[in-house]
Amino acid sequence: MTFSINVNASALSALRNLSATGSELETTQTRINTGLKISSAKDNAAVFSIAQKLRGDLRGLNAVQQSLDRGLSTVDVALAAATAISDLLLEMKEKAVAAADQGLDTTSRDALSQDFTALRDQITTIVSNAEFNGTNLIDSGTDSIVAITNSDATQTLTVSHQTLTLASSNIPLTATQAISTQIGAATAVTDIGNAIDNLNSVLTKLGSGSTSLEQNRSFAGRLSDVIEVGIGNLVDADMAKESANLQALQVKQQLGIQALSIANQSPQSILSLFQG
Repeated sequence: MTFSINVNASALSALRNLSATGSELETTQTRINTGLKISSAKDNAAVFSIAQKLRGDLRGLNAVQQSLDRGLSTVDVALAAATAISDLLLEMKEKAVAAADQGLDTTSRDALSQDFTALRDQITTIVSNAEFNGTNLIDSGTDSIVAITNSDATQTLTVSHQTLTLASSNIPLTATQAISTQIGAATAVTDIGNAIDNLNSVLTKLGSGSTSLEQNRSFAGRLSDVIEVGIGNLVDADMAKESANLQALQVKQQLGIQALSIANQSPQSILSLFQG
């Protein structure tokens, strides 16, 4: 056994072990504080890169869900308005058919005509109010819904504009249409029948568009959940395991400090060799 006062090999070894334990303890504490076993490229460059790519996809899907939500809300407003207009047309048809009766007296026809006019004007009001976030799918404009459906915005879902204003191809009733005469009432019955048929087609298109948007929104939500879980599997720390490691390393660190203290005292034994 060699004794040296210049080099304390035991102390150096104990110091190295203590330093390694301190490094492991720091890593474990960081994992506990952040909840991540891989929080930067230093921890694992390949896995961190994969996780960042998935995070980018997740952010893209968040934007997809927002786009689909806006589109769905806009279409649902238009669908509700179209349904209300359909109900109005049914009431108007009842009034027009009653007014087309040749045996009806003038007073009764005038009353029916007033009701008809009020219902007709409600169509214009409903159309003008069927707006969401600045978009109206059933007015005289050309607004359409184009929602993104994937995280890199290369795929979209379109719901086309459907004009439901008076005197449009879908609603062939004029803003002055009346049933104050038997002939006018008969004409209105025909026009309303065509409007109802056209509106049923519009309701089908809007309903299908709403369903498609809702299905894509649901899928985007599920896909986001799957990606988020996948990211967690890659980078999240096992807190139970890290907690156990923390306690073990703390004990190991304390023992390392004691070992270093003992190693530092060993050179003192050299003095006993020179005592007579």
